[in-house]
Amino acid sequence: MFITVLCPVCNEETEHEVLSESRDRLVRCTVCGHHHHIPKEKEQKPLVIKTIISREGSSVNGTIEFDPDDECSVDDHLVAEYGDDAYGVEVTAIECGEKRPQRAKVKDITTLWTRTIDRVVVKISIHDGRKTIPLYKECDGEEEFVVGGRYVVDNKRFVISHIKLRDGPLMRKDTWKTVAHRVKRIYGVKS
Repeated sequence: MFITVLCPVCNEETEHEVLSESRDRLVRCTVCGHHHHIPKEKEQKPLVIKTIISREGSSVNGTIEFDPDDECSVDDHLVAEYGDDAYGVEVTAIECGEKRPQRAKVKDITTLWTRTIDRVVVKISIHDGRKTIPLYKECDGEEEFVVGGRYVVDNKRFVISHIKLRDGPLMRKDTWKTVAHRVKRIYGVKS
């Protein structure tokens, strides 16, 4: 293994070959051949943060590991663990004791509130001229939906007229698209 460190003889950073590792490393400069010891970097233990993982109406207590120097923000996409399972999640809230900041240092966080985004259920309302038909489609969180696009769900054909996003805006223009995990509800007309 080779690393780049300061050589005391060359007095500049050069490539060194690692000869042995114990409490510190014995290295040899590839330029001048000088042998010297350098201290090993201490590996920081990861911080394990309690995480509430919400998935379509139910929640479980999981965890997310961070480096101690990390920061976390609302809307960050992370991987949470629950038992042997791992989920792609989006941070919806950060709890630091009694406070709910938008961003915080990991060492200050007591609980993260998240929702799964790897597999989601998209709610769809189709209007056929007389009544509205509710549909639910389970899909990959990265599946795209396009305003004006034609789709079939539960043998019902429809064209998307507009899409309501979780963070507020309504998408109405033809060809505008988004991914499933950002969708609050899709509105369509029977085709």
